[in-house]
Amino acid sequence: MQIKHEFPYQVREIEHLLIPLKDGTRLAARIWLPADAEQNPVPAILEYLPYRKLDGTAVRDALTHPYLAGHGYACVRVDIRGNGESDGLMLDEYLRQEQDDALEVIDWLCRQPWCDGNIGMMGISWGGFNGLQVAARKPKALKAIITLCSTDDRYADDIHYKGGNLLLENLGWAATMLSFSAAVPDPRLVGDAWQSMWKHRLDNMPLLAENWLQHSLRDDYWAHGSICEDYGDIEAAVYCVGGWGDAYRNTPVRMMERLKCPKKALIGPWIHKYPHFAIPDPAIGFLQEALRWWDHWLKGMDTGIMDEPECTFYLQDAQPPSAMSAHRPGHWVRTDGWPGSQVERLDFSLADGGLEQGEHSLTRIATVCSPLTTGVHGGEYCAIWFGPDFPTDQRRDDAHSLCFDSAPLTAPLALLGNPRVALRGKVDQDCGQVTVRLNDIAPDGRATLISYGTLNLALRDDPARLTPPIPGEEMAFEVELDNIGYRVPAGHRLRIAIATAHFPLLWPSPRLTTLSLVPGLQRLELPVFQGGTIDNPFQPPEAAPPVAMEFLREASPRRTISEDVASGEVCVRIDDDMGSYRFLDHGLWVEQKATEEYRTRPYDPDATCADIHWLYRAGRDEWEVRVESELQLSCDRDHFYLSGKQLAWLNGEQCHEKCWDSRIPRVAQ
Repeated sequence: MQIKHEFPYQVREIEHLLIPLKDGTRLAARIWLPADAEQNPVPAILEYLPYRKLDGTAVRDALTHPYLAGHGYACVRVDIRGNGESDGLMLDEYLRQEQDDALEVIDWLCRQPWCDGNIGMMGISWGGFNGLQVAARKPKALKAIITLCSTDDRYADDIHYKGGNLLLENLGWAATMLSFSAAVPDPRLVGDAWQSMWKHRLDNMPLLAENWLQHSLRDDYWAHGSICEDYGDIEAAVYCVGGWGDAYRNTPVRMMERLKCPKKALIGPWIHKYPHFAIPDPAIGFLQEALRWWDHWLKGMDTGIMDEPECTFYLQDAQPPSAMSAHRPGHWVRTDGWPGSQVERLDFSLADGGLEQGEHSLTRIATVCSPLTTGVHGGEYCAIWFGPDFPTDQRRDDAHSLCFDSAPLTAPLALLGNPRVALRGKVDQDCGQVTVRLNDIAPDGRATLISYGTLNLALRDDPARLTPPIPGEEMAFEVELDNIGYRVPAGHRLRIAIATAHFPLLWPSPRLTTLSLVPGLQRLELPVFQGGTIDNPFQPPEAAPPVAMEFLREASPRRTISEDVASGEVCVRIDDDMGSYRFLDHGLWVEQKATEEYRTRPYDPDATCADIHWLYRAGRDEWEVRVESELQLSCDRDHFYLSGKQLAWLNGEQCHEKCWDSRIPRVAQ
């Protein structure tokens, strides 16, 4: 990445400013803007998050916002209520209150002497979500957004449920937010009120996992904030950005198909990060691309960005499975919208001889009852911390799956879009889950995961309506796999691997289930890209100078799998040690680390459990805080058992303790 020190505009920073809301709450903002913006007002770009502008996002903020400000924009980074130095409490994600506050912030921006009244929103993950949600509220000043690694459907594509199955990431992220939300307001900025603000947050801390577990169907709770309820609500221009290594890779193509506003999409090989510093490479000049977007929509300049094809994708070349890659070889392609004329569907059948092109019936019953430990080599649901989170060799999981292999390909096959598998079968219980993996089998036998999809069979017809399967009764169902851009080389084979468990991605079904595919047509539909490749259409990555900081202890993420050979219990342990570091400009030091353990046994669904611990420490010479947060989940056939604890210390003395303990009915899980 090239670090830029000179920009067309001299940049002035406002480190801390409080934005007043109608109810008396004040939201804390950090602002970068051209030095002469009061004399020559400019458009404003809002990023609106709960992750603390002082330290939580300071590293990426330093790279991004001064760069855009140096090109003639006021960049405004606001912490939502109850976070950082903002007043109030945050009781859940994406509440109506959060959107209402954002509308007030936009109105406040329009009234500032340095803003010309044209507003954009940009954000990744939470900030990408609420960018879409606020745009759906139609504030007149909001002309365009850039939404990265986000979703239009909170039930289908967030960290809670997938295919109607409970994601264990639900627990992981709930524990993360339990710790993140306990971060201390900076005494340097809020003064003597910091302890009372912090104590108020700790006393009223919600256990978000309880909210999420109580809504296992796609009910009104998830419909709120899901802009797929009416895509026509969004009139502002939308640039939707994602990565094939990210959990939200389905959103860009779905929104390109259904949004009615001006729109563009970009998907690279990246994990859950901004594309100018994401991995795997190639990182791109995302900030230059963002400027082309903002200049067009907020300044009315002809940058040519809307004359180009709507969608730009990175078609990844095959490579051996690896837990992390610094670089992903491949080529860029473009389509004229989505699905576009360059994408065609190719049909295969899951037949007696394997995976065969065309229509070929299965003439036998094919059964699978996967050990509940199947899936441990599937990697992290959402790779975010630069750790060893990618899927590894799939052969060990394939051994516990029902597999259909193709003949070696005689020519390369370029896949772009979402594969679909239509199956007909029966189960021996009134519950069950199915995971379908599409693998690339190299000539040496190594199996690389291309894409996967899951389905809760009790929600096979409608994620909002519980329809338990009738044991022994045939049913038809479809599993939609995640979107992917991938080029399978000639000489490699395709494999469809069907399993009835996928741990620790999914919480197992209440009962061990056998799935039997019945004789007849079982189909795979592949999206095949027929167009050509293009040269890299993006400039090399650039950024503003990084934040001044020193590492007191380096980050060291790890992921390990262990097995108790006596009981068969498998434990997947994730150590997200983010290290300890000090910001040199204001002296705050921060330490964060998490340990997640997920356990299950091959044939005992009631043995599944999750145990997550977070440590947060921060301080300066005159003060220090420490917060330890815990979250545990276990189950029996009828209930989940959720417990949590949070302890806090100030200058070595315990000052807070809060516990949670609840029993939640297993409605659809």
